[in-house]
Amino acid sequence: MKTLVSLISFLAILLVALPGPLYKFGILELGPAFTALRYGVFTGIGAIVLILVQLIFLRKNISWPSVAVSAVLAIVAVGLPLSIMSKAKSVPPIHDISTDLVNPPKFSAIATLRADAPNPVEYAGEETAKQQREAYPQLKSQVYTQSSAQVFGATEAAMNDLGWELVNADKSAGIIEATDTTTWFGFKDDVIVRIASAQAGTVLDVRSKSRVGRSDLGKNAERIQQLIEKINSHL
Repeated sequence: MKTLVSLISFLAILLVALPGPLYKFGILELGPAFTALRYGVFTGIGAIVLILVQLIFLRKNISWPSVAVSAVLAIVAVGLPLSIMSKAKSVPPIHDISTDLVNPPKFSAIATLRADAPNPVEYAGEETAKQQREAYPQLKSQVYTQSSAQVFGATEAAMNDLGWELVNADKSAGIIEATDTTTWFGFKDDVIVRIASAQAGTVLDVRSKSRVGRSDLGKNAERIQQLIEKINSHL
C-alpha cells in the first residue's frame, strides 16, 4: 500500500506540473495539457482516498514520513488546479483589458506577431468593456504632471524592471509595445502603452491582451495595475 500511494501521489503531481512546461516548449497542445491537469486532479483525489484508508485501517504499518510526502504531493496536485478554477469563476471571462474603453490603444508592431494568434488583434468590443467596468473599475487613464518624454522614459524603465520583451518604442508616436510571457504555461500576452500630451498634463493609457484563451484569470488587469505602479515609482 505504501508503494502504491507514493506512486499515485507522484503521478498526480507530474500530471499537474508537467503540462505547463510541455505546452510552453511546443511538446503538447493546449487541449491535451488541460486534460492532463484534470487527470492530475482525479489522480490526486485517488491518492488522498488511499492515504485516508491507510490512516484509518493500516495505522500500525504506516511510514509517517512517506505518508506525509504523499499527502503533500496529492494535496498540491488537487489544490493548484482547483485554485485556478476558483480564480476563473471570480473574474469575467475576458482577455482584452484597457484603461481607455472608448478609444483603446491599437497594436502596431505587435499586430504582426499576433497574426496566427487565436485571439484577434482588434479590440474585443462593448460586451468586454461592460464586463471590465464592473470587474475592474479602478483601471482608468493615468494623468501625470510630468512631460510626455519623462513618462515615456519611466514606462520603458518599468517594462524593463518587469522583464517584458520590448517590441516597439516609438517616442514620436508616444507608443510602447511589449510582450509578457507567463512562467508556467508560457502564454504570451501583449501590452501597448499610449502616451499623449493634453491640457491637463500627460495622459497614459495601457492595453493588455492575451493571444490565446477566452478568460485571462484576471492576469491582464493585474499586469496593467503592476505596470502603472512601476511607472509611478519611477516618476
